Amino acid sequence: MIYRFRVILDTHEDVFRDIEINASASLEDFHNAITQSFGFDGLEMASFYISNDLWEEGEEISLFDVSDEEGGTRVMNETYLEDVVDENSTRLLYVYDFLNMWTFMVELADIAEAETGQIYPNLMYSHGQIPEEAPEKEFIAEEIEDDDLDEEFDLDPEDYDNLDFDENWN
Repeated sequence: MIYRFRVILDTHEDVFRDIEINASASLEDFHNAITQSFGFDGLEMASFYISNDLWEEGEEISLFDVSDEEGGTRVMNETYLEDVVDENSTRLLYVYDFLNMWTFMVELADIAEAETGQIYPNLMYSHGQIPEEAPEKEFIAEEIEDDDLDEEFDLDPEDYDNLDFDENWN
């Protein structure tokens, strides 16, 4: 089977690529197809994140295992598209180059039969030019009242002396 994806750069301008790829391809193969279709050299760190209908970031699937323990995180070359994407779970987030945070919304648009003679992955359509610099990201945290933190961690500001902190530790 062939998966047809729309890969959209998270920017104000319309910049996207439509890519066909074998369902049995690894996420590393898909990573390579995305970087090539957008004109990146592919030498930077990248990760896919399983996402939901609200584009919320879920489980990370990284280009390399950078966890403290071996096998601590899923890696792209051992994870296959058909294992993370299907008719019910159609969205992924893709981040390329963690210093610049190029962020893409990836959505499965169609599942089709492979065409005889077609080489996959296949860049079906390209729209828009990638900007010179990655779009600025705005990281917004949920507002929490100070009282909520005190209650959550059972802290009393009057108990500072009892926190067992040696102020002369150095």
